[in-house]
Amino acid sequence: MEFGCQSEVGALKRLLLKHPSEAFINDDNIETQWEDLNYLGSPDFKRAVNEFEEFVELLERHINEIHYLPRQEKIGLDSIYVHDPVVMTSAGAVLCNMGKEQRKGEPGALGKFLSGLDIPVLGSITGEGCLEGGDVVLFDKNTLAVAEGYRTNREGIRQLQNLTHEIFTEFQIVPLPHWQGPGDVLHLMSIISPVDHDLAVVYSRLMPVPFREWLIRRGIKLVDVPDTEFETMGCNVLAVSPRKCIVLKGNPRTRQMLEKEGAEVWEYEGKEISNKGAGGPTCLTRPLWRTE
Repeated sequence: MEFGCQSEVGALKRLLLKHPSEAFINDDNIETQWEDLNYLGSPDFKRAVNEFEEFVELLERHINEIHYLPRQEKIGLDSIYVHDPVVMTSAGAVLCNMGKEQRKGEPGALGKFLSGLDIPVLGSITGEGCLEGGDVVLFDKNTLAVAEGYRTNREGIRQLQNLTHEIFTEFQIVPLPHWQGPGDVLHLMSIISPVDHDLAVVYSRLMPVPFREWLIRRGIKLVDVPDTEFETMGCNVLAVSPRKCIVLKGNPRTRQMLEKEGAEVWEYEGKEISNKGAGGPTCLTRPLWRTE
């Protein structure tokens, strides 16, 4: 069975990406969309391509099998952030229903691509339910946390529970704060990134107290991102295996704290592909198979 994830830190074996040439397409296409999508600035296409290819080179050092989503009609710049339209479980994929209106077409297109990889679709979030992959964090084969906020609602969570009740016996529902409002992106993975089964990078100032205490009771040591590195996505860390991780360049204190905990840390430049669209290394990647 070459699909499924039972945590966010197991060794990555199969990965899904979308190249900027298929998501951004060109500078003219970027110019028509970036403001409506609430980007911090207009990505430079050529620089984005260069950044992404360097990012891929880094991933290829650790991951043998990488797949690329093709260009899709009427799907925009945000499709480069392939983490959000789907949740991977040990029984197959759950296709999300995006809380951001401009991304509604992404889960269906991704589901068709996964079927070509012989990855089963367990089900879809439909109707009034909204769910985005960045709001779901897997802790072990039976436990996940899911945020309720502007991108994921209670009905979406209810549907996820129904679809996965034979897999996950413990759901931690985490209410997210208003922060900068519905136009901004604040996912659960904006404030926590597991790096090992007993180590996670967090931003405690936006973390509900019961959830933070739950993490501590599980024996997870928390590496707290400083205020100065939250906006530069220091809290967005991709584990390629336990204590081996990739971070966005520009977060030196977070890197130092991780290394102090025995983690190996690699950096990538992401001014165009990450900073402007508020999508770090976890957002740019959709793990399809991790082994524990």
